Amino acid sequence: MPAERAGYTVTMFLVDTSPSMGELRTVQLPPAPNGEERTTEITRLEWVLQFVKLKIQEMIYNGRKTDQCGVIVFGSEDTNNIINEQNGGYDNVFEYIPIAQPSAATLSKLDLLKATDNYGDPLDAIIVGVQTQATHLASKKTWTRKIVLVTDGESPIEVEDWEATVDKMNSLGVSITIVGVDFDSEDFGYIEDDKSKIKRANEAFYHEFISKTDHGVVGTCEEALQETARPDIKQTKSVLMGTLLRLGDVDTKPDEAIELTIKTSKCTAMSRPKSWKKFAMREAKPKEPSQDEDAEMDIDDDKAETAKVAYAQLKMRSEYYVEQGGETDAQSDVKMEDDDENLLGKGREKDKESRLPSEEERAPHLEKVEKEQLVRGFKYGTTYAPCPDGQFPRLDTRKGIDICGFFPAKNFRRELSMGEIQYVWADPGSAKQQAALSSIVQAMYEKDAMAIARWVTKDGMDPKMGVLAPVVWDEVDCLLWAQMPFADDVRKYTFASLDHLVNKKGETLTEHPFIPTEEQLDAMDNFVDAMDLMDAGEKDDEGLVSHLRNTNRALTLGIYRYRSPWFDTLESYNPSVHRTKQAMFHCAVTSDLSANPLPPPHPELLKYLDPPKRVLKRTRDSLEECKNTFKVKQVPKKVARTRKDGHAHAQDEDDMLLLEGKEPTLHQTMSEVQISQAPSLDKSKAKAGAGDSETEEEDEEDEEDLLLDKVQKPASTPPAASRDHQPLPTPARSMSPEVNPGRAPGRII
Repeated sequence: MPAERAGYTVTMFLVDTSPSMGELRTVQLPPAPNGEERTTEITRLEWVLQFVKLKIQEMIYNGRKTDQCGVIVFGSEDTNNIINEQNGGYDNVFEYIPIAQPSAATLSKLDLLKATDNYGDPLDAIIVGVQTQATHLASKKTWTRKIVLVTDGESPIEVEDWEATVDKMNSLGVSITIVGVDFDSEDFGYIEDDKSKIKRANEAFYHEFISKTDHGVVGTCEEALQETARPDIKQTKSVLMGTLLRLGDVDTKPDEAIELTIKTSKCTAMSRPKSWKKFAMREAKPKEPSQDEDAEMDIDDDKAETAKVAYAQLKMRSEYYVEQGGETDAQSDVKMEDDDENLLGKGREKDKESRLPSEEERAPHLEKVEKEQLVRGFKYGTTYAPCPDGQFPRLDTRKGIDICGFFPAKNFRRELSMGEIQYVWADPGSAKQQAALSSIVQAMYEKDAMAIARWVTKDGMDPKMGVLAPVVWDEVDCLLWAQMPFADDVRKYTFASLDHLVNKKGETLTEHPFIPTEEQLDAMDNFVDAMDLMDAGEKDDEGLVSHLRNTNRALTLGIYRYRSPWFDTLESYNPSVHRTKQAMFHCAVTSDLSANPLPPPHPELLKYLDPPKRVLKRTRDSLEECKNTFKVKQVPKKVARTRKDGHAHAQDEDDMLLLEGKEPTLHQTMSEVQISQAPSLDKSKAKAGAGDSETEEEDEEDEEDLLLDKVQKPASTPPAASRDHQPLPTPARSMSPEVNPGRAPGRII
């Protein structure tokens, strides 16, 4: 599919509201939770409007200001169009929604459409749509023009001079799509038997009309709805970004260096689902504009001017507070809390009644601080390293791509490639630059070499290291940029050898339960061969071919129908992106999700989530062979080990004892102050940490024994004075300094 410019499109939707569009039809709904099939009755107009709204929702989803649309209704009770105002005629054709960027209000207004008692001429609607579009795009010759006509084919058509309309559309480059209710489609496999004479004649006219246009298609509504739900990737042109390519030292040795003007563009880009945002519904006062016009929805047609429902987005607001009082040492370190507690706590006077202060008592000690008064800091162990300027000085770098050297392409480690791939083109406006870059690409291609390069996007920005790979096509030569990691980014892990085993004496073992035998290797080879996906796709139409099929199991000569590979990257869609998109589209136009739940995902979205049945059937024998050879058995579920009965756990009521008689440690630097937080003594966290692994359990149990030996259980509750000298039993590893945080447990200021 050729790439087209994103946006810069005006689409005119022509909607038929004749009396026949009000007839009811049965539509299949998603199955109930118990699997029961469900159906509902809706009008023809409501059915075709589903297609129109899906198309408009696609424009809203993309959010481009240059992606615009308009709606024209034919068969309406009123007449209001650009041709009627100038020359008269073209009755019952109404410009329902002017051309503009669509919003949620556009969808809401479409829901108000109802079938009328008047008929309209579809050809008049096409002429009005083309003229309205041409008037709007008078000075925008490069914009794309589209027309979508939805009808049931029951309205009468005046077919005189329709060829002139086709010629006008072809001269303007207008593409047209006609979507009909229950139209015949051989590709879709649907033929309507009891078709009326006028509908049969109109349908034949639509096919003849489309055959004369340069860009046109006609189809049935059911097929159009299915194709709209299909995951679709719209290829767009990436913006060319200018930079420089340097080979050698252009400053000190300009005679031996090369500097080229190049352009870069995206080859691959990570696609992510739309982020969820929180909104609150509010009712705006009459005659007051809403702050978010895109989220306005009309409640009722009669009340549209007096009351509107608006959804306002909730936004996060940060306020900074410090606690007053306390003397600090300017040279002392600033203690840090957890990352989640970004607000900094302050010291307070000791509570004489040995209790935590309430929120009302603590509020007067808080003082609001403006963001401009704060100083950025970086973590430095358990302290902060303040940076008044907000960042440390950057490297003195220069914009451009510098080639550092070349290496054989066979030494390229593809698994280390990170990030997105970029095209590197020569300047399209300079033939000299194109010839120079092409010579570099051709030399690298002939030598089978790749280049190590450093890329700086802007002056003073951090550099990126990567490789440049040559690409030679029929009409153009270019380079591909792939970012590579620094030494700090590489994670190295070592594993024991699978086929080389040495005992304690230094002898190499050839037979051991950890070393696979020849029988096991053959069994696994057969299993891997059976899972080959290169011939697990659909059968090719070329027919039967004779070939040799060589596998590790046997050499077979036979006649097979050629099968294509099962997996194709261009047909593998991201379920997260498209399922989220489908849910957004459905919820935006559905008021009752219980009556009309979210439909199941499109089959194309689930195409590669399960292995092919052909492969599963082919691997049965080899899988059983692997089970028998490797003696695979089901491992029983491991039961969690229980702790010894003699271990004493800290009770919840003892938590206050740890905080009694302790004064908070106060440290301060500049305007950011924080109280070091005592480690949590929650027994549930201690149990979770102790159960991470079997080895940890054993080590901790030994440690617990040592702790229990040192703890003497008192016969009665000791006085408060002796509690400071006697440690409490704990399930954690060792006792930590107990510091009163000065606030209730778990509370964040």
